[in-house]
Amino acid sequence: MATPDTPTPPTASPPAGANKNRMGRGLPLLFAVAGGTAVANLYWAQPLLDFIARDLHASTALAGWLVTATQIGYAAGALLLVPLGDVLDRRRFVPGMMLCAAVALIACALAPSIGTLLVAITFLGLTTVSGQLLTPLAGDLADDTDRGQVVGTVVSGLLIGILTSRTISGLLADAAGWRTIYFVAAAVSVAFAVLLRRTIPPLAPKTHLPYPQLLLSVWQVIRQERAVRWTLFLGATAFGVFTMFWTALTFLLSAEPFGYSVSAIGMFGLVGLAGALAVQRAGRLHDRGWSLPATGWGWAAIVVSFVVAAFADRSVAGIIAVIVLLDIAVQGVNILNQTRLFAVAPQARSRLNTAFVTCNFLGGAVGSAAASVLWSAGGWTAVSLTGAGLACAALLVWALGRRGPLLSERSS
Repeated sequence: MATPDTPTPPTASPPAGANKNRMGRGLPLLFAVAGGTAVANLYWAQPLLDFIARDLHASTALAGWLVTATQIGYAAGALLLVPLGDVLDRRRFVPGMMLCAAVALIACALAPSIGTLLVAITFLGLTTVSGQLLTPLAGDLADDTDRGQVVGTVVSGLLIGILTSRTISGLLADAAGWRTIYFVAAAVSVAFAVLLRRTIPPLAPKTHLPYPQLLLSVWQVIRQERAVRWTLFLGATAFGVFTMFWTALTFLLSAEPFGYSVSAIGMFGLVGLAGALAVQRAGRLHDRGWSLPATGWGWAAIVVSFVVAAFADRSVAGIIAVIVLLDIAVQGVNILNQTRLFAVAPQARSRLNTAFVTCNFLGGAVGSAAASVLWSAGGWTAVSLTGAGLACAALLVWALGRRGPLLSERSS
């Protein structure tokens, strides 16, 4: 029998009227922007790898580990800190984490060597979890009938933050050096910490579990629910190929025949922004009961993206087309996966989000590391073929997994 501290079965629903919509119209947008600016901290370095390597007298391969180190830190933060969203006052916890991230950003800006920067950027990843605290908070505050749309709006903000971070960091680095972006990001983080402290509505903690038991309950829901394991695998694979593509794209655009500057490389993030905007309301597909088939179509589009990418290594138009299609597909799959997970146990959404984000960013860390290895071994072709192969494997897992008992198509 489920208790308030254990996951409820996928079919369980809260009592009628248990969820009162406290989001209003402006709060989802605020959560989206604040979460987007937070998660952007993970990607400031991505288009600047060559720039940072030269400035700190390091190899490009070693600089490439900056992205991996950030994602490892982020996965650790998701695992160790995000579950606390179910037991702490989020009016204080979310702003507190943003202030910790501001400290880490300043440490990155002042780093005198690549080794110091690797340590500081890992700590930045660890503390940049406020976006993943705001997402389940939005799910808690939203009404049952539009939870998918609200969560989709917030998650879209996070994804837009990832994409625009590359453009912003490239422009600022060209104008004022790579350290400037970290100082600016620290100031923005402090500003949002103050704003969120004033606007997050009161919400009582959902459980009072001791910390060790709180962490254990994350693994309990993974072990108990086959559908959760299925969704986590698809999410980690999607984010892994997404990160692999964007890390390798930096190498491709820095080399001949392109030889673009960091600001030019960063501008390609704006192309992906079209994909993020296109799937802003993807959560509505979940609300209407179309989550599972839409996920399959998303994976098919990812396969097509990497196949096209294999032939687009010398074509700007081809690369732009791949970016748009890949971003629409990956971001749509991501929103649908996350919203389905939130339907499992309303009282444990932060812990479910912990499992989702940890798996995603472990997949992202593997993807960014694989990009460096594949680029050295076979260049863009090796990256594209690997991405297509992984996407085909995930599509097969989706096809086999959806035949069994899976999550409810609608929010609980």
